[in-house]
Amino acid sequence: MAATATVRNAGGVVPAADQPMDTKRVIAFFAMVFGMFMSILDIQIVSASLAEIQAGLGAGADEIAWVQTSYLIAEVIMIPLSGVLARILSTRVLFAMSAAGFTMASALAATATNIEQMIVYRAIQGFIGGGMIPSVFAAAFTIFPPSKRNIVSPIIGLVATLAPTIGPTIGGYISHAMSWHWLFLINVIPGILVTAVTWSLIDFDEPELSLFKKFDWWGLASMALFLGTLEYVLEEGNGKDWFNDEHIVLGTIAMVIGAVVFFYRVFRVDFPVVDLRAFTNRNFAFGSLFSFVMGVGLYGLTYLYPLYLGRIRGYDSLMIGETMFVSGAAMFMTAPVAGALSSRLDPRVMMMIGFGGFSAGTLLMTGMTAEWDFYELLLPQILRGCSLMLCMVPINNIALGTLPPERIKNASGLFNLTRNLGGAVGLAIINTMLTQRSDEHYARLSEHITWSNPAALNWLNSVGGNYDTYGLDGASAAVKKLSGLVTQQSWLLSFIDVFMGLTVLFFSLIFLTLLIKRPAAAAPAGSGH
Repeated sequence: MAATATVRNAGGVVPAADQPMDTKRVIAFFAMVFGMFMSILDIQIVSASLAEIQAGLGAGADEIAWVQTSYLIAEVIMIPLSGVLARILSTRVLFAMSAAGFTMASALAATATNIEQMIVYRAIQGFIGGGMIPSVFAAAFTIFPPSKRNIVSPIIGLVATLAPTIGPTIGGYISHAMSWHWLFLINVIPGILVTAVTWSLIDFDEPELSLFKKFDWWGLASMALFLGTLEYVLEEGNGKDWFNDEHIVLGTIAMVIGAVVFFYRVFRVDFPVVDLRAFTNRNFAFGSLFSFVMGVGLYGLTYLYPLYLGRIRGYDSLMIGETMFVSGAAMFMTAPVAGALSSRLDPRVMMMIGFGGFSAGTLLMTGMTAEWDFYELLLPQILRGCSLMLCMVPINNIALGTLPPERIKNASGLFNLTRNLGGAVGLAIINTMLTQRSDEHYARLSEHITWSNPAALNWLNSVGGNYDTYGLDGASAAVKKLSGLVTQQSWLLSFIDVFMGLTVLFFSLIFLTLLIKRPAAAAPAGSGH
């Protein structure tokens, strides 16, 4: 065992300067990475197949969205909690139990016969699976020496960004080739293997079961209430017209109460459910902020591209998946480049290049028309995929690379939570912008299409005449077609507005990068910050 070459301390392992890597640990780490991939993939794998699941379960249009929402709410509660659980139970027990529970919940989801069962099974899947995500980040920064980070960091960065990007593609293929049940059954065999390998091989740390007596149950309940209702309000707010809906108002009140109790407990109890002191480290605080914004870009564009292709171009889930595959391929190709650059370039320069590339990709999208297809979307998607990887690797290193080992377990949960919350906040803002801006554009465009506009009249007469020749009511058919064109253009203009907003957001991050200190070596064990 490699314990002789390392110094053990409370809650972590300090790697020796350049010890040879223990093969057993490397295999265990890759099994953990695969478990994390399955967990993150399952957020988005159902997104392209919701119509098939809805038909299979006989669910209503407003109910089916909960197949995704229930998973997200449960996962967002578990991610910050996992740091405390890893300390109490050990990484080995937490990860293997998470992998086993996730596998069983996946199998259950495939057996669901109604929407209520599916929502419960998806929530269990999200909650238990959420424990796998931060454990991988923590392991990467505690068991590998800094000299190996340029290999390890791109791997976890690639998985964290690639999984949600290719989720709709994989989901579309599976539900077309087999049935929606296989979206969940596909996890069973890999899940069993990951459980067996991680239970047998993980030996990074020891459990501290004595901490269980000090566990803050009120803190857990208030955090679950705060994060769960926050995710609910952000997910459902736009569709329910925000505070004009009673459930959103009640959810917001519950969120505020949960937040007040949670933050009070965090700063008052000896062993809080989440330790926020990691934010006193300047680089971790900035890294988390960048991770939040990357969540906006990652989940926002994974949502926007398929929405455009479906609503404007009329693509089905398989065609959308094939078009979206470009981003995933670009990420995959860029990962080794990002790893090589991370050991040669100042991470702040890498982030600037990444943010610049991302904003260039969204700026290109502001010139979109209703005719844009695979080839027009090719360059923006390549820029997006490459830039995400160039940003993620240095952000991971800046946020977690300078923390003392005993802080990393907890901090990795907070760091991953910021990315998920960024996605939730980003989607809520994007959806609200799309709705409001399309209404405004529709009103503006409609003002120009009046009976006093000769061009509009000529168009109506011409199109109406065509329909008349087929024995149809040409006048009403032409008006209906014109209304559809105005609706399409108003949506297109609102997409352009959102892409312009994202361009400004990511371009402004280039200047924010200048405020980060260049990361030094990892802080010694026991240091205060």
